[in-house]
Amino acid sequence: MNLDKDNIIGICSCWAVLASLPFLSACTPKKPGIPIYAYRVANVYPHRPEAFTQGLVFADGFLYEGTGMHGQSTLCRVSLETGKALERRILPQQYWGEGITIFKQQIIQLTWKARIAFVYQKGSLNYLHKLKYETEGWGITHDTKHLIMSDGSATLYFRDPNTFATVRTIQVTDELGPVQDLNELEYVKDRIFANVWQTDRIAIIDPQTGRISAWIDLRDLAAKHPYADVLNGIAYDAQQERLFVTGKFWPALYEIELIP
Repeated sequence: MNLDKDNIIGICSCWAVLASLPFLSACTPKKPGIPIYAYRVANVYPHRPEAFTQGLVFADGFLYEGTGMHGQSTLCRVSLETGKALERRILPQQYWGEGITIFKQQIIQLTWKARIAFVYQKGSLNYLHKLKYETEGWGITHDTKHLIMSDGSATLYFRDPNTFATVRTIQVTDELGPVQDLNELEYVKDRIFANVWQTDRIAIIDPQTGRISAWIDLRDLAAKHPYADVLNGIAYDAQQERLFVTGKFWPALYEIELIP
């Protein structure tokens, strides 16, 4: 069949109309969404089931864990192999502990609504001083230059490690828009990992743009603990490239390997 210019324009117009119809549009290939990682459990370690985990860090062969709730908030240095607290600091009863991070030789622990962070010496857990901030405190981590903090919204705050002043912010988004309830944070290589509160997913975030570049789906892991609380707690061993996750009141901590 020979097609002249008018025939081609007519055929293209027909296809344009057909493609707009609901039954055909539904069959039209969509752009691929954000990649989702599954996981493989490499190791399982004990975790204190009484720990309402708010922050988790791995350093020098130990886990450091911050816990929450009024009258039960603590900062602990924990044995990875046994799950036992080797050192413990108890927050005053009026404070609800939140996320923690280790920057240089200091541990910074947020509080939820008091807008105060406690700073400790890493080795001894001795209290040093307080820092103040203007939002709620949820999660905290750092890159090489800045502390990075969440407040339960879709915003992440990059803060000066000396003054705690906000240097810049990013809005965390996926293909549907802003992602709220960002909680515990961990900086892994060149990405920010974030628990999203009351979900079984971890967001992997580009620290320059705020765009979520991938999700980690941990629903099967969370299903193992139906009588505990939500998934929360991410720690990374940079030397051995090990990723650890746990949850509030979970009796286990998992070393996982990501599977595309």
